[in-house]
Amino acid sequence: MSGHSKWSTIKRKKGAADAKRGQIFSRLSKEITLAAKNGGGDPDMNPKLRTVLLKARAENMPVENTERAIKKGTGELPGVVYEEFVYEGYAPHGVAAIIEVTTDNKNRAASDVRSTFSKNGGNLAGAGAVAFMFQRTGQFIISKDKADEETLMDIVLEAGAEDLKVEEEYFEVLAPLTEFDHVSQALSQAGIEPDNAELAYLPENLTPISSAEDAKQVLRIIDALDDLDDVQNVFHNADIPEAFMPDDG
Repeated sequence: MSGHSKWSTIKRKKGAADAKRGQIFSRLSKEITLAAKNGGGDPDMNPKLRTVLLKARAENMPVENTERAIKKGTGELPGVVYEEFVYEGYAPHGVAAIIEVTTDNKNRAASDVRSTFSKNGGNLAGAGAVAFMFQRTGQFIISKDKADEETLMDIVLEAGAEDLKVEEEYFEVLAPLTEFDHVSQALSQAGIEPDNAELAYLPENLTPISSAEDAKQVLRIIDALDDLDDVQNVFHNADIPEAFMPDDG
């Protein structure tokens, strides 16, 4: 079930992708700049940068944008200084959420996240309040039209993945943090480009959502958090049935 939320999010975002293209590129630029700052501008020597560049390519981000973001990170071009933070909180109906932020202004980011929780029936919590409900692990979401199960299993298990889950429309590959880059490289060498690849917070247990109205309230706060300029990722433990998911396109 851990990949269900991500797959649903991918499908929903595709419908609004054009409208949010600028926001997507802005987030990726921040990630690229920070990755280059922390690990250097050579993707062959910087696994984090290599992963973000794969995401950028999947979003059809222009090469000149990625190159400029790398140079800002390495200091070849002037740029703002970004920092990464993680916030924790509760959405309505007991849904736990973890929010990853990349920002040049911590006070602004914290205020925006706190305000968004408050305005949408949730509350920001202290560090560690919900983190224990999640496992930090590498996650790859791959649609079934990109690979067959047997081939994919051979590739990822050989590379160090610990699990391959088969869902109706996609495969979910899970890998320890230490093996994330090995699996990413193996997929790339096999010509398989994931629909999403990230170091994710996956819920240990899910909180069931039992009505369309409850689902609407949970999705409202998740979307509002996700729309904040400084927010990179929102992870949560809501189990929302497909029938309660809006049809965005």
